[in-house]
Amino acid sequence: MEPHDEQDEVQDAEDFDPTEVFTVDDMLAEDEILEDMLAEDFKANIDERGASTVCRRRQSGPRRYIPRNRQAGHDDLIANYFFANPIYTDKMFRTRFRMHKSLFLRIVDTFSDWSPYFTQRIDATGRDGHSPLQKCTAAIRMLGYGTPADQLDEVLKIAASTCLDILGKFAEGVIENFGEEYLRPPRSDEMEKILQENEARGFPGMLGSIDCMHWAWKNCPKGWAGMFTRGDKGTPTMILEAVATRDLRIWHAFFGTAGSQNDINVLNKSPLFIQAIKGEAPKVHYNVNGTQYDMGYYLADRIYPEWAVFVKTVTAPQSEEDKLFALMQEGARKDVERAFGVLQSRFDIVRRPARLWKQGDVINIMQAVVILHNMIVEDEKESIREVLDLNENPSATIVLPPEVRTSDNPNPCFAEVLRRNSAIKARPTHRKLKKDLIEHIWQRYGNKGN
Repeated sequence: MEPHDEQDEVQDAEDFDPTEVFTVDDMLAEDEILEDMLAEDFKANIDERGASTVCRRRQSGPRRYIPRNRQAGHDDLIANYFFANPIYTDKMFRTRFRMHKSLFLRIVDTFSDWSPYFTQRIDATGRDGHSPLQKCTAAIRMLGYGTPADQLDEVLKIAASTCLDILGKFAEGVIENFGEEYLRPPRSDEMEKILQENEARGFPGMLGSIDCMHWAWKNCPKGWAGMFTRGDKGTPTMILEAVATRDLRIWHAFFGTAGSQNDINVLNKSPLFIQAIKGEAPKVHYNVNGTQYDMGYYLADRIYPEWAVFVKTVTAPQSEEDKLFALMQEGARKDVERAFGVLQSRFDIVRRPARLWKQGDVINIMQAVVILHNMIVEDEKESIREVLDLNENPSATIVLPPEVRTSDNPNPCFAEVLRRNSAIKARPTHRKLKKDLIEHIWQRYGNKGN
């Protein structure tokens, strides 16, 4: 082909006008055909991908109905534990429910009056719902054994989702109905008993022992993991600060602080000394080694600051007096450690990593467990093993009403608040009290070969 012929064809193609050959209707028809072809290709692509994943998808349609015999589950529960002649003994009930039957029934009755949720209602099909005994039993079993929610389905006839809902409602009910009584500071009469018992152990003015415990949070959100993880733990945790006495009663529980913090960070956030700073806590007066003190104290480990309200052990004791004091202080401070051990042994859910997703739900579970622990301790309280003989060892401890109630001014000025706060954190008082306690314990127990 000649070169000029190719140039003529290119020129003809550039001068070509489609409107001279095709009408507007022809162009629209071609566009519709092209769109249909693309749509068919796209649909075939989707069908091909869907066919490869159909085995992984749940088939559409109504949810499968499981005919659970709720009444049979309730009747079996009654026959096992609550009948006139139950199959299982009261001792086995105490082992499996972590409490005596009378206390469990008290909780069930309280919840039945508190919320319609813990009553037996009729569902939409006219069938009886779960009884209050079934619901409370499911919650106690999950707390006591740390069992998965669906493990109770075969026995109590309760689905997993319903069990989780019951657990949340149960925790809320425990906090609302029993928290005010069983999660509070000691009253004046209770404080007198605590002080007398601790004075018999060689620590006049001691209100208890303080420490912290970590609870692992398995389902912590990934974005929060760094804030809730500390290097020595290696997993997200939340911290419980507690004060316990010799009878294992927990008088103070502060839970929810991120696990990356230490005991001092938790203490700075804790409401432990709020009442004392406001002047609403009972005042304590006691004498140690001839020195008068007007503020109780807690036994603590070495990380706590040198405040007047803490008594710590002697690091690397050299003298016999220091060794004896360190031995007795570390022994008495184990009260809170024992309380943590009993709490985890009694309610296995706090010994295992928390599987709940929301931080508020985890906090509610811990608070409910502490309250139930205190209820069990109160229900099964034994008499004090070591009674203080006031004839041989006259008590030098006095508990007075709160300062605010005896003051003429019910709203003291802020200067009084600052004064009380400074008294709590006074380092000279801490050192003087520790020195007096070392001398007091040596004079009392040093000659006995302890």
